[in-house]
Amino acid sequence: MADAVTTQTIVNTDKRAIIKLNNLSDGSGESAVKKIDVSTLGSNSVGTTCSRVTIDQIWYSIGGMRVDLEWNATTNVKAIMLGGSAAAGNVGGHLDFRSFGGLKNTEASGVDGDIDLTTSGHTNLDHYTIVLELRKSY
Repeated sequence: MADAVTTQTIVNTDKRAIIKLNNLSDGSGESAVKKIDVSTLGSNSVGTTCSRVTIDQIWYSIGGMRVDLEWNATTNVKAIMLGGSAAAGNVGGHLDFRSFGGLKNTEASGVDGDIDLTTSGHTNLDHYTIVLELRKSY
């Protein structure tokens, strides 16, 4: 069996994308799974393909696990860690990074602009819902 995961694009314009991520875990978890492939976010009005995103806002609800959002690179770099441990129970909230320009890709060696996701401390029936508001760069 595998975790039951879905990804839904809510908004995808020239300037931004809003993506919802869901997981209901069977205990197997996720490790460096590509969640945001910037090349699939479409092109701008002059046909240039999206190459990077900045995380402007995150809404999240996490039960019983930690979720790491990572900038994909030769060695992934953590963008942010959400949730906690099973002892923490359900945690959630809203994070707004717009006042300082958002969470920007670190541009580590081998960067491709994508966002990966890794879970830790996951057990059967742990879950997450994460909504990301992303600003696109070309």
